[in-house]
Amino acid sequence: MTARILVAGVGNIFLGDDGFGCEVARRLAGQPQPEGVRVVDYGIRGMHLAYDLLDGYDALVIVDALPGEGQPGDITVLEVGPEDLGTGELDAHGMDPVAVLANLEGLGGTLPRTLIVGCQPLDLEENIGLTPAVSAAVDVAVATVAKLLEELLSEQAVGAGSQGES
Repeated sequence: MTARILVAGVGNIFLGDDGFGCEVARRLAGQPQPEGVRVVDYGIRGMHLAYDLLDGYDALVIVDALPGEGQPGDITVLEVGPEDLGTGELDAHGMDPVAVLANLEGLGGTLPRTLIVGCQPLDLEENIGLTPAVSAAVDVAVATVAKLLEELLSEQAVGAGSQGES
């Protein structure tokens, strides 16, 4: 059985570097992906992501701007689970990944293994386009997601193989 993995680019292209996840998803969608991998640019459509997750995935990779303490363009990979989410209110017209994931169970779904590929933004003000540092990080993020997909698919194949053993 082939693993089902969703790669979700999220962000607002009208807020500068917040469009990072959307650009990574656009680039990934233009490349061939392994069987079972679906790449979607969700932008700010949090409800759409929540409903798509109800279809049942083995893993979710979210790509987003992730403010932190690093330098603009720094890429970070985090794994999150239900204990990391807390609560949040779904907004039919916005994207708060924490709220989407926190409310998934209430919608009848289950949180799959979830990884976040985040980029430290420089500018989140109203404008279209990524800053040079964040734009340069897009290729790094594309390669990072490809590596994560390879690892996730390998883990799923090993897990499926051990389930068939007696």
